[in-house]
Amino acid sequence: MPPTLADRLRHVLDAITDINQILENKTRDEFDGDRLLRLATERLLEIISEASRHIPEDIKAQQPAIPWQRVADFGNRLRHAYHRVDPDILWRIARNDLAQLQAFAERVMREENSNGR
Repeated sequence: MPPTLADRLRHVLDAITDINQILENKTRDEFDGDRLLRLATERLLEIISEASRHIPEDIKAQQPAIPWQRVADFGNRLRHAYHRVDPDILWRIARNDLAQLQAFAERVMREENSNGR
């Protein structure tokens, strides 16, 4: 059975939580110097990207401020151009761009639960 919308949203939320936990109290220099930390961050962002591809367009349209195509494209870059991933981009996304996506996923999950889906 393929993952449901709730599953995909849970994957996004879990990945964001994991990113926040592994980067908690980390400096940019520590991030740059820790290859495994960067790889873990890449993988979690890849999960977010892939899960986002399976959120229906009408649901994504509720939050046009999220650059959905860029989220998907970044996952492609992580998968296919992994040798050219810029740590600065990873850091900026992890530190600046996930809160809005997290709020969106939490809201949709609440709505789905209250609608009995």
